[in-house]
Amino acid sequence: MSANEELELKEHIEHAENRFDKMVAGGMAIIAALLAVVSVAGQHFNTEQLLRQGQASDEWAYYQAKNIRHYVADAAQDILTQEHAANTLVSRYQKDSVRYKNDENAISEKAKKLEEERDVSAEKAHKFHFGEVFLEIAIVLLSLSILTKFRPLALLGVLSAIVGAVWASGGFLH
Repeated sequence: MSANEELELKEHIEHAENRFDKMVAGGMAIIAALLAVVSVAGQHFNTEQLLRQGQASDEWAYYQAKNIRHYVADAAQDILTQEHAANTLVSRYQKDSVRYKNDENAISEKAKKLEEERDVSAEKAHKFHFGEVFLEIAIVLLSLSILTKFRPLALLGVLSAIVGAVWASGGFLH
């Protein structure tokens, strides 16, 4: 092989490597943008989960307050019945007892609904966070493929990005 042919071959290889670097860097930019979207979505649903948990806890505290009032109304009714108090006084506590019991049921249903919403948000947040991990690994592998010029790392990076995107898409589709 002549020196001229060797120089041409070297330029051709260099051009191919630069093209590889550009393609990988472009892929990294796309993955980084996707990573930003997935990260924000994960944080949104994580916040949503915490908000729903707080609301459910508030409802359960309200439920407990109504339960105590219900117990007090029942106790007052029992005492007044034993003391042979006027029926109007006893019936007032009976009505209060029924109302508190109905309130407890409504509050309990609302708290359970909030807990279900919390669980859905938690599941979405987990999907986004796991997708985020694979997208971050993809960026690292693609960066290493540029530095080392070891093309199988780029393939692993693309595969990791696909896994991350598919996993995170479960959060959007859920």
